[in-house]
This record gives sequence, structure tokens and C-alpha cells, in this order.
Amino acid sequence: MHRRDFLAMTGLTAGTLLVPSLYGRAVAAEALQETIDVKVKKTLADAGLNAATASGASYCDVRVGRYLRQFVITREDRVENVVNTESLGAGIRVIADGAWGFAATNDLTTDAVAKAAKQAVAIAKANAKIQTVPVKLAPVKGVGEVSWKTPIKKNSMDVPIKEKADRLIDVNTAALKAGADYVNSMMFLVNEQKYFASTDGSYIDQDVHRIWVPMTVTAIDKQSGKFRTRDGLSAPMGLGYEYLDGEAKHKFTDPAGVTGYGLSYDMKEDAIAAAKHAREKLKAPSVKPGKYDLVLDPSHLWLTIHESVGHPTELDRVLGYEANYAGTSFATLDKREAKFQYGSENVNIVADKTQFGSLGFVGYDDEGVKTKKWDIIRDGKLVDYQAIRDQAHILGKTESDGCCYADSWSSVQFQRMANISLEPGKKKLSVADMIKGVENGIYIVGDGSFSIDQQRYNAQFGGQLFYEIKNGKITQMIEDVAYQIRTPEFWNACSAVCDESDYRLGGSFFDGKGQPGQVSAVSHGSSTSRFNGINVINTARSLG
Repeated sequence: MHRRDFLAMTGLTAGTLLVPSLYGRAVAAEALQETIDVKVKKTLADAGLNAATASGASYCDVRVGRYLRQFVITREDRVENVVNTESLGAGIRVIADGAWGFAATNDLTTDAVAKAAKQAVAIAKANAKIQTVPVKLAPVKGVGEVSWKTPIKKNSMDVPIKEKADRLIDVNTAALKAGADYVNSMMFLVNEQKYFASTDGSYIDQDVHRIWVPMTVTAIDKQSGKFRTRDGLSAPMGLGYEYLDGEAKHKFTDPAGVTGYGLSYDMKEDAIAAAKHAREKLKAPSVKPGKYDLVLDPSHLWLTIHESVGHPTELDRVLGYEANYAGTSFATLDKREAKFQYGSENVNIVADKTQFGSLGFVGYDDEGVKTKKWDIIRDGKLVDYQAIRDQAHILGKTESDGCCYADSWSSVQFQRMANISLEPGKKKLSVADMIKGVENGIYIVGDGSFSIDQQRYNAQFGGQLFYEIKNGKITQMIEDVAYQIRTPEFWNACSAVCDESDYRLGGSFFDGKGQPGQVSAVSHGSSTSRFNGINVINTARSLG
């Protein structure tokens, strides 16, 4: 679990009173099943569009949003917190005199929305007095009235809270019986009901669903006081409750006997395995620092992709417009022009807002642009970035990449990371076959702590499980592993990528960016991959 997810989760467990200020007002669970009539949303949107254009806006978009969240938090045999929140309102963004303006209201009446639209225009005109270059938007053809919904089979909000709590307690009990001393398990559910309208002629109604069920299992050696943990190996997904129901048909068992999960997840099975792994970690020898060939499981590699490719190819970071949460980017525009060798020829990385089951899967972004898939790195060379409507012309593009997002109706939308994924290898290659070719290596499963510099060039990554590889065989579990990278050197050391039969998604449910800060959810797919000659350090320290 990385830092931003941890901060979000610990804020939730601290108490119910903290949550409404972050996510909206607390409501009864039954309220999470309600919807707003699309005709009402269109009427509100038209009120904003008409008021903005009448006040002098050359462009306007209105987002009427209802953001629903439910959190169920347990520890061992008890439920520690259940939180249901609703955030409801309208955000109006305009261009007037060549500058942006934004205003929002939680009063969903036509008069209030019109008033907010006029305020947005007034702000834009004030901004225009100090703006040297007018906003230039890539054209978007209006799509009329359309709707899109995450293709779920079972709405998580419809499932009774008792059933969810019982599931988590059952998971905890299974882990305790398998050798755990402590277990925390949680269920985070999100439903974004978003209506977008613009002066381009679009009226887009979207219903977006996401689910995440993280857990942490802890085992203690009572004689020494030493303890070890293992987090769950599931990924947050853009799916409904069916992700947890039924059999885990999309699961993978690696040569170390660790089970990974794809589009379905057996949380109880993973909890039992986590307890056994935590116990095994207590006895595992510490790693000897040095150079190793790393075999990285998708449950681990997603975070390295996220930090060393996803963020540094966001165009606002590249241009220096954005520097919050670990800075700007080393991948400057001149590197694209020079076809910079970001990685080896095995590295093909795509941005994709259309992938089924992913966190970033939507029909249209928050500028009304239809989502798509495009290349970021092809045959190891940097070929593109992630850009939205007012950035596209900087790259010589005639259209946005469709990766604009706001985490609330009250937040202004801006460029956010698309799903950034490493394509599977084209040649047939299993994880077992990959390991057979490694003489001195480490197999890493699950994501852990990390650090990265202000240009996303130097970084360090930990993990959940580490296995020594000697002469093509996994020999034993080891501990205290972290590897250090320079981004282009690391990706150029990628010597092999397993085929599509091993492909899985990982991702972040609470990815932070911006000032004021916003969070978004984003997935990263890959197959297990090999990186040669990577520096590994020992993270253990003596407490005296």
C-alpha cells in the first residue's frame, strides 16, 4: 500500500466525523440507491449554459454530479466503522475573454445554477486581465444526448451492509484460524452519477462504479516481539459486487505457489494465504544486497509503472504546470522529438480509458471527449504524452486524449492519468519459463512502500513477498528487499515480458494530484516481467 492510499484509509478509520468533510454529507445506506431524473439534470444544465453564454462566455460546460461512497471497516471480530456519504451539486466551467473561470453550487435549482454560471464568467473575465495567452481548445463534436454505464452485473450499493460486514468478518476469522494475530479488512465502494453538458452540443449521462477490498494481515513472534504483515493481493476494480461473488475464475498461481487475481477475487482464500505468508516472513532470511535480475509480478509492477511512466508522461507535469505530489517530469518535450529510448524494445506502454474492469474505464471524460487507447511508449521509444483539450495544440494534436477528470462537482476538472499499462509480450512465455532462465534473481509479489524524486527519475520500491531465485529455481522466501532505479535505465533493463495469459490489472483507488488536492482511481496492467542487473538494498535496521 503506498502513502496516499494509507493516508486516505487512516483518515477514514479515525472516525465518522472526518468523512463528510472529505466526501460529502453522511446519509442512510438506502439513499445510495437513489438517482436523479435525467430530465431534471438537463434542465439544470441548460440553465447554466444559457446564463453563461448570455453573460459573455464563448464556451461553457456544466457537470451535475452525485457522488456516492460507502466504507465498511473491520478488525478481527468487530465492525469498526460504516460510512455512507453523498455529495451532490453542479460545477460550471467557462471561457470568457480567452480565460478560464469556474464556480459551483450545491443548490440544485435553475436559479442557483444560473447564478453560479454568471459567477464563473465574472471570474474568467477577471483572470483574462492578467492572462497573456488565450485558452485554445481542441475541437470536440457534440454527441447529443447519450448515456454510458459501467457494465456491472450487481450494484454494490444494493447489497445490504450486514452482508458486506459478515463477509469481511468471515474473511478475518479465516485469517486468524490460519495463523494471523491481527487482521484489518475493508470494503470501499464508489458510484459516480455524472451528467455533462456543454455548448458543443453534448448531454452525457454516466453511471460509474468502482470497488476495492484491501486487507492487512499481521503475524507476531511472541518471543521476540517481531511482527510481519502481508497485504491483500487484490486490485481495486471498475466492477460491481460480482467481483467478490462466485468463484475466482480469473486467478493465477505462480511458481512460488502465490495466487494472483484478475477480474474476480476470492478474498477469503487470499486472507488464509496472507496469514501463512506473514508467518513464513517471520522466519525468512534477510536479503544480501547486490545486483539481481528481478522478476516482477503484475501485483507489484503496477506501482512502478504508475510512478515511473504514468505520472512523468502527464503533459502538465512535463510542462511544469503541475508540481504537486513528487514534482514535474524528466520526460521533457525534446525527448519525444528525439524518440528518447525510455526502455528496451520489449517495452510497449499504452494509455487506455476503454479497458473493461479498469478503474479508469468510462465512456467520456469530464470534458465530454470520447475515451480511447493510444501509445505512450512503442518499442521502447517515447512517442506521446497524456493531454486534454487545452493542451493538445502544444503537441500538435487536433484532438484531446480524453483524460480529463474531477473528483467532485465542486472541483474543476484537469488532466488526470489514464490507465497506463505495459503490453504483454508477443511470444509465448510463462512465468515458470521466465524463472528458468534466471541464475541469480528475486521474484517480487505485491506492492509496498516507495519513494521517488521530484522529476520521477530516481526511485526505490519495496513489495509484499520476495523469493530468491538460484539457477532457474525459486529456493526460499527472503525479506527486507527494496530495489533502486533510474527510470530509463530500469526500463531499458527489461529483457522479457510474459504473454497475455498472465496479464492482470493493479491500480490506485486514491491517486493524489493537484492543489487543492484531488484523488482519482487508475489501473495499470501488465504481465510478469524481467529486469536484469537491478540494484537491491537491504531495508532491515537494528533497533539495538
